[in-house]
Amino acid sequence: MKKILGYFDVILFLVLVTLKSLIYGNVINEYFNIKGIIFPILASLIVIVSFSLLFKAKRRSKFLYIWNIILTIVLIADTNYFRYYKDVLSIPVIRNGLLLGSVNEAIKDVIKPQDLLLLLDIILIPIIKTIFKIKFKDNYLDYINNKAKTDSLKIRIPAFALLIALGISADSYYIHKLNIEQPRLIEGMYNKIYITNSLGNLNCHVLDVCNFAKKNILNSTSLDDNKKDDIQKYLLKNSKNTGTDFNNIGKGKNLIMLQVEALQGFVINKTIEGQEITPNLNRWIKKSLYFDNYYYQVAGGNTSDAEFMSNNSLYPAASGAAYYIYSGDEFSSLATKLKEKKYYSAALHGYKEGFWNRNAMYVKEGFDNFYGEKSFNLDETIGLGLSDQSFFKQSLEKMESFKKPYFSFLVTLTSHYPFEAVDKYGEFKVGKYENTFIGNYIKSIHYTDKQIGIFLDELEKNGTLDNSILVMYGDHFAIPKNHANELYSFVGETKDDDYAWAKYQKVPLIMHFPKDANKGLNSTVSGQMDLYPTLSNMFDLNNKYMFGQDIFNVKDRFLVFRTGSFIDNNVFYSSSTKKYYDLKTALEVAETKELKKKKDEALKQLDYSDTLLDHNLIKKYKEK
Repeated sequence: MKKILGYFDVILFLVLVTLKSLIYGNVINEYFNIKGIIFPILASLIVIVSFSLLFKAKRRSKFLYIWNIILTIVLIADTNYFRYYKDVLSIPVIRNGLLLGSVNEAIKDVIKPQDLLLLLDIILIPIIKTIFKIKFKDNYLDYINNKAKTDSLKIRIPAFALLIALGISADSYYIHKLNIEQPRLIEGMYNKIYITNSLGNLNCHVLDVCNFAKKNILNSTSLDDNKKDDIQKYLLKNSKNTGTDFNNIGKGKNLIMLQVEALQGFVINKTIEGQEITPNLNRWIKKSLYFDNYYYQVAGGNTSDAEFMSNNSLYPAASGAAYYIYSGDEFSSLATKLKEKKYYSAALHGYKEGFWNRNAMYVKEGFDNFYGEKSFNLDETIGLGLSDQSFFKQSLEKMESFKKPYFSFLVTLTSHYPFEAVDKYGEFKVGKYENTFIGNYIKSIHYTDKQIGIFLDELEKNGTLDNSILVMYGDHFAIPKNHANELYSFVGETKDDDYAWAKYQKVPLIMHFPKDANKGLNSTVSGQMDLYPTLSNMFDLNNKYMFGQDIFNVKDRFLVFRTGSFIDNNVFYSSSTKKYYDLKTALEVAETKELKKKKDEALKQLDYSDTLLDHNLIKKYKEK
């Protein structure tokens, strides 16, 4: 018993941190399996404990106490990040921290007082230790003596060797097991929630660090020529997967592309308290070609990922923002290919030029000019920066001076969280949703809708739309999953499974043609990766480096998400739970050989895109 007491600090560390890890698991309970996670958690903690045994008893206790603080802070950070983004923090995300915008506001929304209970033991341990010294002096001396007996190097070094071998062996077993079950998952880190559920929070972060370091090393090393050729052949084959529908319809016409902040599809053609939420978008949809089955595919880069996919048809980074990680790469972007057709191109956004590294990426993507915050008169600000009203008004003035034909890429701002445009220019009633997250969003997007209407009406009035193709879409979710109940209440959803959530992750895609031509509804399953291939065919750009599909000409649809989930014409697959859902019945279906093949194809696409970006292969292909 005395020997066990001599290692009381070790036992206490293992118990407390394991308990905290399980509490974290309870926060993500829809993915968490307590029975399968305890031993991987202990295996990772044993590795830390093994190093503590290299110190004498007193320093060992301090070592473990410091690690308790570090791991607790990580768990609190992960808990709150998950509540908002439904993901686990990663090194690229942390490195891109300054690019995340209203992080402080998001934390205020998701952090809960009970999170601080994880710090309770850290506060109490020094207090209890002091009390124990004073009230039980003799017992404490016995405790110190027992600990002193463990200080011998003859005991410490073998104990360290035994424990680190045990911890690493156990960890390796669980990592290998997961790698067999989910090939490429650990290498790609495309579903960190699943990794955390299988290996524990600490192991997930260790793997993330290893992969981040490995990627940076890989970027400076050579790639196997066979894989390089395989990727090029895959892309060349995919680029030919198009047809004659809408081919070269954009010849000589301006391209105006509008990315609307947090515009989700569930508000389109919806009313609340007898009022249309988006009356102007609804009006323009009737004059345009409207895609009502268009999904966002963003990852950790959010708005920047939507831009990246829409302009390049390459998948976003597995962690962090592609706009930051791959800003040194060469691209065959929309602006670059249009430049070959003698187009002038400009990006316009009323926020800081360095936000999401746009000032660097827009140059790499071939834009002739970037009009950021410094190019606008900040005469009215709402939320993060320049109001949409002022942004559109000033953008119209700039566009009038553009050399024709031109590609104008505009990114809005005001409907960004925390939705501060809730009652701008008149009260908009949201009934029972007053002062709720979704209520504030509806008010904010109603404001942005009004500004879009004014902008489009002016483009029509001044004749610009007579020789322009207008493309407008939403960038990513507005309602995070921690407010799913509000969303389900608003849309009348009764289920709460993977597919119930997925089917509301659609954003509007609207294409307007001169003289209101080609207006109608297109319900083809599609997503942000498909926009550039579609425009490439419409403007006859012949781009060879795209992973998406031409919406008009490819009937066998296959839409891949960064997590490894996918949607085709018949099925939605959730990588987090490994479940398939029939799109017509919304019921779960069993895996077939064909579905497993598609699951592997999804992972292959993600791997190919990551490899292409990691090794700057577009530049190499062009040189070749």
